[in-house]
Amino acid sequence: PLEAARQADVLTVHLALAPETRGLVTQELLGAMPPGGIFINTGRGELVAPGALAWAVRERGLRLGLDVYDQEPSGGEGAFSDPIVAERAVIGTHHIGASTDEAQEAVAAEVVRIVRTYKERGSVLNCVNIADRTPATCLLAVRHRNRPGVLAHVFNEISRAGINVEDMENVILADARAACARIKLDVTPGADVIGRIRTGNGNVLGVAAVALDR
Repeated sequence: PLEAARQADVLTVHLALAPETRGLVTQELLGAMPPGGIFINTGRGELVAPGALAWAVRERGLRLGLDVYDQEPSGGEGAFSDPIVAERAVIGTHHIGASTDEAQEAVAAEVVRIVRTYKERGSVLNCVNIADRTPATCLLAVRHRNRPGVLAHVFNEISRAGINVEDMENVILADARAACARIKLDVTPGADVIGRIRTGNGNVLGVAAVALDR
């Protein structure tokens, strides 16, 4: 973060509040920015260490754009008092973007879209804990007729070889007569394994193993 701050005329923060992010934006971090830089926080007020913003305005001439505050009220009603809003060069908004009629309608539409997608396709949109990268080193592409037992045969041979499946999808082609299984593996299967996959079931049309960039 310090290296980014040193090169940033504008620094924006869009993080969730968690134990590891609380107080992440420190006086040292803001002090690394060029004098007169712009700092924008739309994440959570507690991401900034206490006193760091006021110091940055007074000592470094930073300009602030804030939608969140360390002392903002937690309920629908309540007095708001945060000393930072009295500082010069601070523009603040009210952190109520999700409470407008338009936002509420957009949230409802998005919920419907996510539920409908799961119902129709079985996939969860915007899932936050899917691995970005896996230990996969090989992509095994199996072209096959869309018939029962083909994938069971493929996975049986992979299992017999002691190879683990890290990810997979089976794409059905338009006429629903053929498909392509794209299987990511932790180890590249040997020629003997590929041979058994290719010849052990008459509905397998072709097999190819491609090394993945790590």
